[in-house]
Amino acid sequence: MALGDSYATVPELKARMDVEDAVDDVRLGEALATASREIEAWCGRQFNKTTDASARLFAPDSTVLVVVDDFHTTAGLQIAVDATGLGSFASWPPSAYRLEPLNGMVGGQPGWPYYRIRPLGGYGAFWWGVDGLIRVTAQWGWDAVPGPVKEACLIMAAESFKLGDAPFGVAGFGEFGPVRVRMNSLAEQKLAPYRRDAILVN
Repeated sequence: MALGDSYATVPELKARMDVEDAVDDVRLGEALATASREIEAWCGRQFNKTTDASARLFAPDSTVLVVVDDFHTTAGLQIAVDATGLGSFASWPPSAYRLEPLNGMVGGQPGWPYYRIRPLGGYGAFWWGVDGLIRVTAQWGWDAVPGPVKEACLIMAAESFKLGDAPFGVAGFGEFGPVRVRMNSLAEQKLAPYRRDAILVN
């Protein structure tokens, strides 16, 4: 899936909701798109990919680490550092840095992209300060959408679609007043390991 695509398809959502006709295909597609964007906002990352390398700028988090956007391959990877803050970037060879997570594993789960860069050997540390920047040219995103992310998208899209019958976001009335439709707790649980602010950086 390309950047910006939904994390599940209309046929998959229709199968989940036991819908056979095409009457609401447009609304179902909109629900999937909305759920996908909500997932990205909540997780602080996106899970599709691009196969064309492009450059992005990042500020180091410390002298020994820079956290970058996810990239799924080292093909076409280029890393350059502006040591002076004057816009003059010097390219680093692969021997100058280490990509993490190692083995593409986080929390015992494989399939993770790279999102951390550490300097090695004689290259010492990143020059960081007010103006220090690292330019990373990479193919951004994940190689494949994680299963829990796709499942959360389907859960949220189905719930969002049903909101059409819930005026002002009220899905029903409970003992203590109106019950507001919020992010499904099961979807939130599935997405929790993928939130950027939940990932330990050490």
